[in-house]
Amino acid sequence: MEGLTTTKAPFIEKAQQDGQRFIHQPYELYSEENHEAWKNLYARIQDRWERYANPKFLEGVGKLNLDPNRVPKIEEINTFLKPLTGFSAKPVSGYIPEFIFFDCLRNRDFPTTITVRDISKLDYLPEPDMFHDVAGHVPMHTDRAFADTLVRFGECALSAAMVIQELKDKELQVQRAKSVIKAMARFFWFTVEFGLIRSGKDLRVYGSGLLSSYGEITHSIESPEVQRYPIQLEWAVNQYFEIDHYQPLLFIVDSFDHLFSLVDELEKWVKDGKVNNVSPGEPFVSDIDVESFLTAKL
Repeated sequence: MEGLTTTKAPFIEKAQQDGQRFIHQPYELYSEENHEAWKNLYARIQDRWERYANPKFLEGVGKLNLDPNRVPKIEEINTFLKPLTGFSAKPVSGYIPEFIFFDCLRNRDFPTTITVRDISKLDYLPEPDMFHDVAGHVPMHTDRAFADTLVRFGECALSAAMVIQELKDKELQVQRAKSVIKAMARFFWFTVEFGLIRSGKDLRVYGSGLLSSYGEITHSIESPEVQRYPIQLEWAVNQYFEIDHYQPLLFIVDSFDHLFSLVDELEKWVKDGKVNNVSPGEPFVSDIDVESFLTAKL
């Protein structure tokens, strides 16, 4: 069986060659090795979820009825998820340009990778895989406050596209788009991907990059090497990040209502031009990402 292993999936390669961004999940193609990788990932991280994950995530895992032993079926996940918050996991063949990604969130669709990391590489994967997307992200989508915040990210991106497209000069459009995309990507990274949240007197994890990492979920809370600060919007949108090692800097929100209010503020900053020239550095903004904002249907 060919399998659906990250970077080694002929089905995905063909979909990409055919220009298909959104696909179905051909469940019959998963190999026993894919299922074994999922089982191993799930089994070893459960105790760390109990210790470090925020309560809404743990509730979400239960609500989704995830199978710990087999790769989940997206359709089955959506039967549990959609009635709760209107969100659905939407299978994709690979990278989704920035505006299209955020616009999916605005429409309560979450672009979801369907490949599973190689069983010999469970600890580090630079690309997203199904464990990161489904086990790391989707349980949070069962919480109404968090789900509504993701929609606000999408609305913020739509406002950004409107502002950019109103500019008459193409060179200025490109410059503004690069800066706004960088600001939004950084804020998303330090919250949805790598965020911490207060839970009584303790800190808990809500970022999917941490929730799907056996090693980093512990490191994020316990390590003295990590700097943890209350989130400041100006800091977050100007702070570069790197993806090839544990994060040395993490930001804390008070609640998901607090996070929602910050995305509100970010949208105001976009409209007022306050993110037109954010600091240089990662992430890299591709021409495809820029074009997705310049050509967005408003």
